[in-house]
Amino acid sequence: MAIRKKSVDTLPEVASDFVWAVSSGSHHEPHSLLGAHPHEKGWVIRALRPMAKSVSAVVDGEKVELSHLENGLWQGYVASKKVPDYRITTAYQDGSVWTTDDPYRHLPTIGDLDLHLISEGRHEDLWNALGSHIHSVKGDLGLSHGTRFAVWAPNAQAVRVVGEFNSWNGIAHSMRVMGSSGVWEIFIPGVGAGTKYKYEILTRDGNWITKIDPLAQHTEVPPSTASIVTESTHKWNDKTWLDARTKRDALKAPMSIYELHAGSWRQGLDYRSMADELIPYVLELGFTHVEFMPLAEHPYAPSWGYQVTGYYAPTSRFGSPDDLKYLIDRLHQAGIGVILDWVPAHFPKDEWALARFDGQPLYEHADPRRGEHPDWGTLIFDFGRNEVKNFLVANALYWLEEFHIDGLRVDAVASMLYLDYSREGNNWLPNQYGGRENLDAIAFMQEVNATAYRRNPGIMMIAEESTSWGGVSAPTDGGGLGFGFKWNMGWMHDSLEYIQRDPAWRKYHHGEITFSMLYAYDEKFVLPISHDEVVHGKGSLLAKMPGDHWQKLANMRAYLAFMWTHPGKKLLFMGQEFAQPSEWSESRDLDWWLLDHHPHRGMQQLVSDMNKLYVENPSLWELDHDHAGFQWIDGGNADQNILSFLRFDASGNPIAVVVNFAGHPYHNFRLGLPKPGLWQEILNTDAEVYGGSGVGNFGGVQTQEQQSHGRPYSAEINVPPLGSVWLKLC
Repeated sequence: MAIRKKSVDTLPEVASDFVWAVSSGSHHEPHSLLGAHPHEKGWVIRALRPMAKSVSAVVDGEKVELSHLENGLWQGYVASKKVPDYRITTAYQDGSVWTTDDPYRHLPTIGDLDLHLISEGRHEDLWNALGSHIHSVKGDLGLSHGTRFAVWAPNAQAVRVVGEFNSWNGIAHSMRVMGSSGVWEIFIPGVGAGTKYKYEILTRDGNWITKIDPLAQHTEVPPSTASIVTESTHKWNDKTWLDARTKRDALKAPMSIYELHAGSWRQGLDYRSMADELIPYVLELGFTHVEFMPLAEHPYAPSWGYQVTGYYAPTSRFGSPDDLKYLIDRLHQAGIGVILDWVPAHFPKDEWALARFDGQPLYEHADPRRGEHPDWGTLIFDFGRNEVKNFLVANALYWLEEFHIDGLRVDAVASMLYLDYSREGNNWLPNQYGGRENLDAIAFMQEVNATAYRRNPGIMMIAEESTSWGGVSAPTDGGGLGFGFKWNMGWMHDSLEYIQRDPAWRKYHHGEITFSMLYAYDEKFVLPISHDEVVHGKGSLLAKMPGDHWQKLANMRAYLAFMWTHPGKKLLFMGQEFAQPSEWSESRDLDWWLLDHHPHRGMQQLVSDMNKLYVENPSLWELDHDHAGFQWIDGGNADQNILSFLRFDASGNPIAVVVNFAGHPYHNFRLGLPKPGLWQEILNTDAEVYGGSGVGNFGGVQTQEQQSHGRPYSAEINVPPLGSVWLKLC
């Protein structure tokens, strides 16, 4: 290879302190010194190669020897009319020679529009702008393959990328700041998918700290914490599902949700093997959707995923991001919707994650009266900062769009709504009007909901909200929060209080089981029996029931039948479908061995049959959120512990429901009905196949022209003990 002689006598002088700052990786704009810069009629090339014996630039097949300036900085001149495409060859004392592309010869890989949108808090595709991304640059010497890195750290003095590719020494990979945006950027040739990395950040007080990438889309398996460069190769096959979803009105469609914790449903499964086992099970049970507890990366498994450190990274405990896409794809192809638990309310204080990310409060509110959660020992997002709100809004879109998630269940909404949430005395700051409402958080929720629905028709945003805040599921243009659904925590609390009472005393608390109908149409509700109700000493759903084992099972069957016929969509946590007696623990499998016993297998069969009847009968879901979909036959029969009501579809077709919460049957019970004819008994929770005593109506009942319950027709029915019957007009 020919050696090109230097064609100028002098190179531009560089201040020693400038050289030192760049060579130590502590300068905010290393590209202003390193790389190729115009000089006279050519270019001066500078490269940082500490410990090198000699350094040269390879330009057009010729070597240009670089001279050492100081502190590992080398420079030389190239006569060229255009910006040279070059490579750096470095020889070391041990005889090794390396030829590499130079990160500092490349233009920024993030554009002005991206930076503007980030500053405005309006970058809806933020994950494509920030984070790490496989990237190629075309030049005279061909394509240069590598990874572009970009991170928001506005309080940093300098930022470096460290990783496997540089032996975790970032001096040679210092990033440049993009003006006043606070975004730092670099393209590093030769870095490919699977590379582990972090950011080193020089704080205002002169300390170097090491942080993960907040926009990383893949991480090491905990307890390791490095971010990982990733590139998706998954090819989706769920177009049929997505197309149908856009036309689906979730409010007028059946929705029966199976909530599960991926790590303890069956231990030892990864995302791909989970597809093989979970899908046939959910299909057998008849649930329309699964809801995963949080799958974003979290370091502490017993947090169940509710203390997130990697908002854009699916947990690596069960495989890669593409493995999760495979699972979701398979679920969709099987006709099963996917809901994901999402946690924007707070994040943990781990020093290597989001907390004081660039040495200052950044993602969290700076004032602990707004920025720290006293109960959970976590930090609260600064919802009023554009870039932080953007981070969260884009994160919701990321899961919906990159992973084809059908709905997000938003955790702990109440904690975001109120500035004094779980705070005693004066340990909180009012809003500018003196109120307790968190106006910034409200605006954030309105924005994320409106944006999610605009960009992804057919998805669902579901609020876990436990207070009487009005308009949670009302449209944002009318001042509502804009959620599609709200968990009905009132129904859950009251009905569980009621069902735990001995049947002998239930008549004195009848209002607990009927009160929910007074507000059933105030919001668009989901009825949840979630993981929160079967942990922390609360016991399982079965354990809450009074009586001996048979009575517990019968109570539970009646309760679930009441739940499945009450207005609102349904959610049941794993293990309750077969009446697991023990409280859920994330550290072990469900008690699958119980299915060897008829009463528990019977409970599972009941849930399966109810789901199938539920989906097949629009009367049970089409008018969930319309007064026309429900009528009491008798909601005041406290003395007999009996509820009776009608459910209707949009065409007026009825299903009659009778639930007996007493410990004994009622024979020849006269039930008022709206229409004459044969009413088929489509479900009886006391059937022997479910583990019941077999009190029933021999398949159906015939009406008589005899008034009862204010209706012109009636029938005498047998009502089983601690049981429910569903009757449908033939």
